[in-house]
Amino acid sequence: MGLLSLKNPLRSREARRSKLPLYKELAAPRVPSPTKERYSDDEFTTDEEDEDDDLTDSSISSPPSSRGSRQTSSSSAPMLHKSSATAMRRRPTSRYLYRLPNKVIRFLCLGMVSTIVIFIFVLVRASQMENRRIAEGKIEKKPPIAVAPPWESFNFLTRYYGGIRTLVPFAENEPQYPRAQDEGPYDTDQRKKQQQQQQQKQQQEKTGKAARGLEDTPAAVKAVPPSKPFAEYPGAVLPKSADGIRECFLDEQNTVRIPPARYFDGQPKGFPNSVLGSYEVLSLPEDICFDRFGRYGPYGYGYSTQTGGLGIGEHGDKEGYEAVWETAKKIDFRNVNWAEAQRRCYKANADLYQPIAPLSSPPRGFYIAGNADDAKVVVPDNKAKNTGENVATAESVQADGQADAVSASHNATAPGNMPRTAIVIRCWDEFYWGEEDILNLRAIISELSLASGGRYDVHLLVQVRNDAMFPVWADDETYSHHITQTVPREFQGMVTLWSETQMLAIYQGLLDLWTKGPDLPLHGSYRGLQMAMQYFAHKHPEYEHFWQWEMDIRYTGHYYDLLTKMESFAKAQPRKGLWERNARFYMPYAHGTWEDFKQMARVQTEHGTVGPDNMWDKVPGVKSPSHAPQKPEENIWGPQRPVDQNDWFEYGDDPVPPHSYERDRYTWGVGEEADLITLNPIFNPEGTTWGLADDITGYNESAGIGKPPRRAQIITASRMSRRLLRTMHRETAFKKHHAFPEMWPATAALQHGYKAVYAPHPEFVDREWPTEYMARVLNAGRNGAAGGSRTSVFGDREHNLKGLTWYYNAGFAANLYKRWLGLRVNNDGGEEFEMTRDESADDLTVNTMRGGEGRMCLPPMLLHPVKDVELPVEGEAEEAAIVVVESDPAA
Repeated sequence: MGLLSLKNPLRSREARRSKLPLYKELAAPRVPSPTKERYSDDEFTTDEEDEDDDLTDSSISSPPSSRGSRQTSSSSAPMLHKSSATAMRRRPTSRYLYRLPNKVIRFLCLGMVSTIVIFIFVLVRASQMENRRIAEGKIEKKPPIAVAPPWESFNFLTRYYGGIRTLVPFAENEPQYPRAQDEGPYDTDQRKKQQQQQQQKQQQEKTGKAARGLEDTPAAVKAVPPSKPFAEYPGAVLPKSADGIRECFLDEQNTVRIPPARYFDGQPKGFPNSVLGSYEVLSLPEDICFDRFGRYGPYGYGYSTQTGGLGIGEHGDKEGYEAVWETAKKIDFRNVNWAEAQRRCYKANADLYQPIAPLSSPPRGFYIAGNADDAKVVVPDNKAKNTGENVATAESVQADGQADAVSASHNATAPGNMPRTAIVIRCWDEFYWGEEDILNLRAIISELSLASGGRYDVHLLVQVRNDAMFPVWADDETYSHHITQTVPREFQGMVTLWSETQMLAIYQGLLDLWTKGPDLPLHGSYRGLQMAMQYFAHKHPEYEHFWQWEMDIRYTGHYYDLLTKMESFAKAQPRKGLWERNARFYMPYAHGTWEDFKQMARVQTEHGTVGPDNMWDKVPGVKSPSHAPQKPEENIWGPQRPVDQNDWFEYGDDPVPPHSYERDRYTWGVGEEADLITLNPIFNPEGTTWGLADDITGYNESAGIGKPPRRAQIITASRMSRRLLRTMHRETAFKKHHAFPEMWPATAALQHGYKAVYAPHPEFVDREWPTEYMARVLNAGRNGAAGGSRTSVFGDREHNLKGLTWYYNAGFAANLYKRWLGLRVNNDGGEEFEMTRDESADDLTVNTMRGGEGRMCLPPMLLHPVKDVELPVEGEAEEAAIVVVESDPAA
C-alpha cells in the first residue's frame, strides 16, 4: 500500500504530510513513570531506556497496520512531542561526554610515562649521591632511638657520702655494696627494727645507749676522732733516713719542711667496697680514709692568701682541722720555686742514683768556638739489630737472662745505681689554672719528688696550640715569655713546650688515615700525643722510666705510696699468662682471689668460651660469619711481629723466651721491670666497635694481610720505659709506624716482646650493680676478655663504664670528688648537709640523706676525669674593696 501511494501523483500533499509520522505508531505507548518524569530533563539515559529505544528503532522497518494508522492520525500531536524528547536524550554527545580526542590522550599518556621515568631516575641518582656522601663522612648517620641501658635502673649508693663522725673500724664495717646474693638490701632490716623500737627507746633511760651502735646514737653528737700522719701508717712505703735518703726542704736554707698528709683510722659506716681491682693485690691501704684538710692542708688548703695559702677551704665542717699543722707550721707558697726545690733535692741525694751525663747539644754545623768532639759523626750499628744476627739460642738466653736478672736486681738496689723516673704531666698553654689544680700539682711534687729524695722528677709538658701567633721556636726570649704568661710562677721552671708543627717536622712522611676527620690530624694533641712523649724521652736520657700523667687525675691517698706499689706489683708479675690477665677486668667478688683469676684467664684462653660470635659454631647447617673468631686462642709467648717481615724494625734486641710456654713455672719475668704499666685492661681492639681500632698506619696491609697485631688501653696515663719510648720514637721516625696514643705503646710492646702489665687498682661504682652481671658485661669480649669481639665493652657499650671512678668519660669521679671537697653537686651536699642533720629525711636515696655526719672521708682511690672544680676563695672580695687613693697623703 505504501508503494501504491508513492506512485499516485494525484494524491494531495496534505495527505502525504499527515502520514509522515506513521512509523511512530508501531511502538506501544509507554506508561509514564513518575520517577522518570522527575528526571526527564537529565541528559543521561539508563540502560532500560536505551533498550526501549532500540526496540522502537527496530520497529520502524516493519510495515504499519491500518489500526496503527488510525491511532497515529488521532494522536499525532502528542507523538511528535514525545519523539523529539526521545531524540534529545539519544544524542551521541550526551552518552560519550567523558571521552577526549585521541590526539590529546596520546599526549597525556606520553607525559605520564615521561614523568614516571624521570622520577625513577631522580630517585636512583639521589640514592647514589647520598651513599657517596655517607661514605665520605659528609653526613652523620642518625643515631638510633635512645633506649635506657639496664644499669640506669639500679639504685644509687648513698654511703659514699658519710662523714667522719660515723667512722668505724674497717673490720667492723658492714659495706653497703657489694652484697652477697643471700643477703637483703643494705640496712633494710635495721630500719624496720628502728621503727619498731623507736617508741620503746623514748621510754628507756639514756644509759646503755652508747653500746647499741650508730642506730641509737645520733651521728651529730659524736666527736671527730684524731688524725695521724701518714708516715706513721704501718703499711706506708715512704723513704726514711735509715734508707740513706736525705730530707728535702723547700728553701735554700733547709728550714721550711712540708707538713705530712694525715689520715683517719677506719671508714664511714656502711662505706661501699671497691668493685674492680683490689687493695690487697697492690698492698694499698684500705682500712684508712682521708678528709680534705688532711689531704690538702699541707699544700695551702684551709688558710688565707695573706698567710701564703690559697684562700680556699674556709667553709663547711672544720672541726679538728688544726691538727694538720701540729708538727710543722703553715707554709707561705708565694715565693716557692718548685723546679729549684727538686734540683736541690736531687743534688742532696745524687750519690744514690746512676750518674747523669752532662747535657750536651752539639751544634748543627761548623762552629768556630766548638770542640773537636762536636764535629764527630756517630753512625749506629743497626745491622745486627735489623737482621737478627745476635739472636742467641734459647738455652744461652735462659742462662744469660737469669744472670742478668740477678745482677740487675742487685744493681737496682745498690747505692749509686738506682734508676730515676720522670713524672710528665701533660698540659696546654690555654689551660685555666684554678686553685684546686695548683693544690694537686703541689701534692704531686711534694709526695713524689721531695719525699723520695729525688728519685722522681716532675715535669710539665705544655702544648703551644697556636705557634703561628707565638713563634716559640724562632726565639728563646719568646719561648721564655710564653711560659711566664701561661703558667703560674711557682711551676714555670718545670715547663717544656711542644707544638703540632714541631712534631710534624720531626716525624715526617707518615700516612694520615684521617680517622677522625680533617680537624684532628695525626700530629695533633689528640691522635699524636705520644709523639711529644717519645721526643721528650729522647731528649732526657737521665731517666729510666717515664710516667705519663694528666691534669685531670686525682688521688685521695699518698702519690708515692701508690706509684711505688704499682711498680712493685708489675715487677713481681711473671710473663706466663701476662697478656691474658692484662686483657680482663679483675673483680674479686666474681673472680675470687688473684690466683683464681690467673687460672680462670688461662682456662678461658686455651679452651674458649661461648659468646655471640661463636654460639652457632656447632649447630648443623648454620655457617658462622667469616669474621667470627675461633674459640681457642694461642697464648702470647714472646714477640708478636707483623706478618710482613719488611715491617720488622730493630728486632735483634727483643726479649726471647728462655723455654717453651708449657715448661715455664711462672718464673720468666719475675723481678723484671715492666716496660709498660697501664691503669686499664690492655685489650685486643680487633673486631670491637671501638672507633679508633683501625687508627694504625705505616704497615703493609695488602694481599689480605690486614692490620698488624695490636693492643690498646683506654686513658693514656701509664708508665713507659726508656727502651719502649726509644723503640716507638725510632720506629715512627724511620719506619713510619704509628698508632693512636692509647694503642701505640701497647702495640709496640706486643710486637717487640716487652713486658706490659695492667695494675688492677681499686675502682668504685655509683650504683648497685649485681656483681656477676657486671663481670659479664665488662668481660664480654672474646673468651671472657674485655676486647677481641663486637660485644666488647670498649666501643658502643662503653656507657656501662660511666658510673665508675676511673674512665675517660666517667661522671661519678668528678661528682664524688667535688662532694668530698664540700661542694654542692646536683643540689646535694654542701656546708648545710655536713653540719645539720635532717630528721625528716628517710636516708634511702642520695637526695634524702639526713646529713649532719661531718665532712666526707674517702679511702685512697684514683679518680678520672676531674675537671672544672671551682672552690670559693675567701678574702678576694675584701682585698678588692681596699682602694688606695693617690691624692691621700697617708696612702
